[in-house]
Amino acid sequence: MSQFFQIHPDNPQQRLIKQAAQIIHAGGIVALPTDSCYALVCHLDDKGAVERLRRIRGIDDKHHLTLLCRDLSEIGVYARVDNRQFRLLKAATPGPYTFILEATKEVPRRLSHPSRKTIGLRVPENSIVQALLEELGQPLLGTTLILPGDDATLTDADSIRERLEKHIELIVDGGACSFEPTTVVDLTGAEPELVRQGRGPAAVLGL
Repeated sequence: MSQFFQIHPDNPQQRLIKQAAQIIHAGGIVALPTDSCYALVCHLDDKGAVERLRRIRGIDDKHHLTLLCRDLSEIGVYARVDNRQFRLLKAATPGPYTFILEATKEVPRRLSHPSRKTIGLRVPENSIVQALLEELGQPLLGTTLILPGDDATLTDADSIRERLEKHIELIVDGGACSFEPTTVVDLTGAEPELVRQGRGPAAVLGL
C-alpha cells in the first residue's frame, strides 16, 4: 500500500522530502507532480525499480525514459552537448521540455535507447521535484504518468491513489497538475526536431 504525502508546492517540507528520498533509495516508485503533468519516478541505478516502472506504464525498452536533472551542468554529465545544443537548452530550461540527446557512458546501457544510444533529459521547474533532486544529489529516472489503455494523463493525487496505491510506494500530493505532458525535442540531428508538442511552446526553440 502506498504512502501518501501532502507536500507544499512552493515550500516543500524538508522532512517529507527526506522521507521521499529514502523511499526512492530503497527501490520505491513515486508518483509526483512536475511543471507539466504527474510523473512516475525511481532511482536511476535500480534495475528492479526501472523494470517495474516500465511494467506499470506498459512500455518496452524502446520507449525513452527521461532523466530529471537539477540543472544544465547535470545534463552535461549524462549527455553529449555541443554549443548549438547548449544554447537551445539554456533557452528552455528549467521548464516543461524533454530533450533527446546522445547519452554518455554515465548513463546505464539499459536506460538508453537500445539502437540509438540516446536518452531523454529535462530540468523541471517545480519546487517539489527540485527539492527532491537536491536531497538525492543525482537525477531521477521518470516517465509521464499515463497508464495503459488511458488516453490522458492522471492529473491529481486522489485519482492516482485510486489507480496505483497497490503498485507504487509513494504518492506525492502537490496539487493539481497540467493535463499536458512535456514538449519533446530531438537534438541529435543537424536541426532540432519537434517530436511531441506539449505544454512548452515550440517557438522558444525556433520551431
